[in-house]
Formats: sequence, C-alpha cells, structure tokens
Amino acid sequence: MGRRPLPLRLYAAAANLLAPVAYNRVKAKLRAQGIPPARFGERMGRATQRRPDGTLIWFHAASVGESLSVLRLIAHMAQAHDDWHFLITSGTATSGKILADRLPPRCTHQFAPLDSGPAVRRFLGHWHPDLAVFVESEFWPQMLNKTHATGVPMALLNARISDGSARNWKRFSATARHLLSVFSMIHCQDKRTEGHLRDIGLPHAQVGQNLKSLSGPLPFDTETLGQMRQSIGARPVWLASSTHPGEDEIVLEAHRQLLETHPELLLILVPRHPERAGDIAALIGKAGLRHAQRSAGALPGAGDQVYLADTLGETGLWYALSPITCLCGSFSPVGGHNPYEPAHAGSALIHGPLYANFADTYGELDAARASTEVTDAGALAGAIARWLDDAVALQAARDRVSAFAAAQEDALDALALDLSALVDPV
Repeated sequence: MGRRPLPLRLYAAAANLLAPVAYNRVKAKLRAQGIPPARFGERMGRATQRRPDGTLIWFHAASVGESLSVLRLIAHMAQAHDDWHFLITSGTATSGKILADRLPPRCTHQFAPLDSGPAVRRFLGHWHPDLAVFVESEFWPQMLNKTHATGVPMALLNARISDGSARNWKRFSATARHLLSVFSMIHCQDKRTEGHLRDIGLPHAQVGQNLKSLSGPLPFDTETLGQMRQSIGARPVWLASSTHPGEDEIVLEAHRQLLETHPELLLILVPRHPERAGDIAALIGKAGLRHAQRSAGALPGAGDQVYLADTLGETGLWYALSPITCLCGSFSPVGGHNPYEPAHAGSALIHGPLYANFADTYGELDAARASTEVTDAGALAGAIARWLDDAVALQAARDRVSAFAAAQEDALDALALDLSALVDPV
C-alpha cells in the first residue's frame, strides 16, 4: 500500500488524541438508551464475549438498516459451513437492541470500537477474524488500515457513494485510493458508485447484488399479527412506512380525502423516528382525525382512523398486515428507503419521486410494473382509491411486487460463495 498519505496520518493523530472525549460522549448515549454499562467498553475494543474456536467471519455495519441487511447472508453462510462462527459489529444502541433478537446461529454482536489505534488493536487482538466484511460506506481509516495490516482478507459490500461525496473524494483521490485499496472485493449498489470508485483508481469495483434485496421478509410476531387482524376486522387498511418531517402532512391529507369515499379505511402511520410521535399525534388531531397509539399499548379501535405505530422493530408486522404500502422518505430529500422490505411481504408499493439512494432499484421496479410513483397527496389518494375499488387490480399489483422480490434470490448463493472463496481460496 505504501506510505499513508498525510491527511490519513493527521487524522490518526487527532482521532487517537480525542478518543477519551469521544468515548465519554458515546457512553452517555449508550447509557441514555438503556445499554448495560458492562458493554460500554466494547466501544474501546474490550470484548464482552469470548472468541469461539475455528473460523470467524466479521461483518461490520454502521446502523440498523446495514446490520439487518447482512443477517440472511450470515445465516446462509452458517448453513453452508457448520463449523464457522460470525461476529457482527455496529455503532448504535438501536442496532444492538434489534440485533439481539435476530442473530443467526453461531453469531455474536459487539459494538464497534471507536476509530482510535489502541481500541482497534485491542479489538483485533481479541477477535482475530479470518475475513472482514464491511457494509455500505462505513470507512473508518484506522479500522481499515489496522485490519489490513493483520493480513486478513477484506471485502466491501453494498458500497454506495453519492455524487456529492464522490466530488470531494476525487479532490483527494490518492488518499481515497489508499484508504479503499485494502479491499480485495468491492461490490457496489449501483453503476454510479462503481463509476466513482473506478475514477479514483479502484478498477476491481463492480456492481454487485444489493444486500437489501436478499434480506427476505422482515420478521414479526404471529400472535400480535392475529390480534391486530382481529381488532381491525374487515376494515380496509393502508400503510405509510418510514415517514419523515413534511411527509406526515401529505399522508394525512391523502387519508382525509380517502375517508370521504371509504369511511371505514384505516391508516397505519409508521414514523422513521418514533421520537417524533408527539408531533405527529398533534398533526393527526389538527387534521381532525381520531387515532390510537402503539406505544401506549392500544389496538386500533372501530372509531380510530389512524393507528400511530411509534415503536421500533415492528416494521415487518405492519408490512404483513397491510396489502398497500406507501414507502416514504421519497417525498422529502432523504433519498428513499429500502423497497425490498414491503416487496418481500407482498404489499403493493407506492412511493414519491425522491429516491436517489435506490434509483436503480426503483427503475427496475418501474420496468416490472411493480410500483407506482406519485407526487402529492391527491395523486397518492387516487392511486390507493383505485386499488381499494378494484380487488383484482390490487392482487395483480401484489403479485408483481412479490415476483420482483423472488427474482433476487438466486444471487444469494453466488455472493456467499464469493465471500467463502476469500477465506478458503481455491
């Protein structure tokens, strides 16, 4: 790799110096979110689980979405190699809580070490992974450099770089090339990212399978699903999933219009960030609608027009419950959210026009007639009304989106084999 460029050397010196301050801030966040104090040290590379004997594959992901996207791949590899063990690291308390109930066999979760030299060395000294797999754009320089220095093969999956980030990277192409040349395998989410990485001198970057397409249906509690269905009865239902500020108003206005012709209709509204529930409840009241709230333990009653599903980890339940999903994050400039989740559940899919993070995927959905794009509340209400009035058309839309999701499955074997070859090269 040669000598580290000056920006990376300066970064390392600053990161090592500031590590104690960063750790104090991280501890406060973990404590506030209910993480046991015994686990705080994981952020400084102090393991709280022993390393299992034999081959260990390490997956590192930033947060909830990235972490969940690799679970099915891990499970698939575990099934193929019954003597392999797996470690998944992430940086947020939310990801740790959600992963605790979903880890595949022989898989352990730890919080990732802060990007300081001593913390990363301590982490690697304990775990000694046989393969390190990084997900999306979690590029911590010391973590990458010191992992590579151990000689462990490294892979980057689901790489994604925005146009804006790419412009900045190309200004420091030598630094970016040095940082990312540690990866012997680079799979990108889209052609745009592949082009950006090749432009900075990484010719082995190539478009790969989007991990989120391989995750399968989100899990849910079947008993809770039964309770929800019993409470809702024969009422028609639609879902607005992962709303952001400015989108709740669009969704509520569409629902208000729909109630004029479908007075029994129930909207399940799932905010991307549950801490916004109080503000959303106020918007529901301002719209003149009645609601029940999941976090309060309430089930949707006959008089409720909106069910505010303000809890974490239950998105799979709402997809399984609703035949129609409006996937938000696409009416505001956040780049869209993962359409494979409702697709795997067979929920007919509607979305807004802003989905830069999943542009290729939405293009494929559109080509397969497996999604419907709308621009405002009126168009959203009109699209939903057409399905509510035509059960045959709704079922056809659900069949198309299910077929789209099923078509992604063949890539799982190929990806698992590619990663396994890095551990056991032929």
